[in-house]
Amino acid sequence: MNLSARLRETAEPPIPAARAWAARYAGGAGPALDLTQAVPGYPPPPELLARLAEAAGSPACAGYGAIDGDAGLREALAADIAGFYGAKVDAADIAITAGCNLAFAMAMAVLAAPGEAVMLPAPWYFNHQMALTMQGVRPVALPTRPEKGFVPDPAEAAALMDAQPVRALVLVTPNNPTGAVYPAAVIQEFSEICRARGTWLVLDETYRDFLTPEQSPPHGLFGDASWRDGLVHLYSFSKAYCVPGHRVGAIAAGPAFRAQLAKALDTWQICPARPAQAALTWAVPALAGWRAGNRRLMADRAEMFRAAVARLPGWRLDAIGTYFAYLRLPQGAPDALEAAEMLASTQGLMTLPGPFFGPGQQRHLRLAFANAGEEVLAQVPGRLAALG
Repeated sequence: MNLSARLRETAEPPIPAARAWAARYAGGAGPALDLTQAVPGYPPPPELLARLAEAAGSPACAGYGAIDGDAGLREALAADIAGFYGAKVDAADIAITAGCNLAFAMAMAVLAAPGEAVMLPAPWYFNHQMALTMQGVRPVALPTRPEKGFVPDPAEAAALMDAQPVRALVLVTPNNPTGAVYPAAVIQEFSEICRARGTWLVLDETYRDFLTPEQSPPHGLFGDASWRDGLVHLYSFSKAYCVPGHRVGAIAAGPAFRAQLAKALDTWQICPARPAQAALTWAVPALAGWRAGNRRLMADRAEMFRAAVARLPGWRLDAIGTYFAYLRLPQGAPDALEAAEMLASTQGLMTLPGPFFGPGQQRHLRLAFANAGEEVLAQVPGRLAALG
């Protein structure tokens, strides 16, 4: 029987593939270290766990909810966004989704039809490219380069957009996979380029809660009263609140976009999971101090990882930020796919090779350093050194 051509053209899920290499690991280098997926390296606070448990057992959370999320969480997130960016954002601008990956897929369904194009910075987050391929939307790569800190060039994007129309341009900052944080002036320039061409700007800020105070607010786009006419903002609760298994994300956008989004919400998710929404409604304001502590913890882990790599001859840290480090392999080491397989199968160190994030990445590995505490990070240099 024939199966969907679009699904057959879509890449295989990368993280299970990388973990399969580690199934051959015999344990000689010590316990296996999994730095493949962005997983919070500490648990939710007990108060949040208790509220999740209470809500899961509540009859009130067992029924259907609003397709765009419960009012309490929409109001809490709108207030949090308004405070973080110093701008007016209302609950009417917010839709809660069953995770940020689904938020992206539904946003793309609103913005682009099969055969049309969407621009992604490359290296790209693989699930974004996979979602576009599944929907028959053509991804257009906007190259980013290590010598520029993997920050995309607005002028290069404008030239590419003038050569081939795109329905939307996607920015991910702090970036996955590189960790790069885009300067506010660069984000503003992209906004102006998109507005001048009638192109939607989709801004994925899944990791914005881990920006340092010096990096916040990361842009001023919400301060423009017309932001609702051209901006789609994506957010995830997974990392900031340590609840990735509960699958809660969000979209902030204007009324015209949300009117069409409602069709995707009703069809693809019916409603987001209600127990997690109930617990997060409390957590957004109540855990502000806890989140700030985690921000400092992530910054400390980044500095620890930076110092560890600096002691490795030939290795180069091309980018690091919030959750991820993007490492260039030393000269003489095998290319990334072979190197990642060797590290997993012989050293028990699971990483993701650069080619999982698009073409031209054969000399890079991505490591999710935020997953691990000090005792684990201390073991990483010795395992990497086994490649020579």
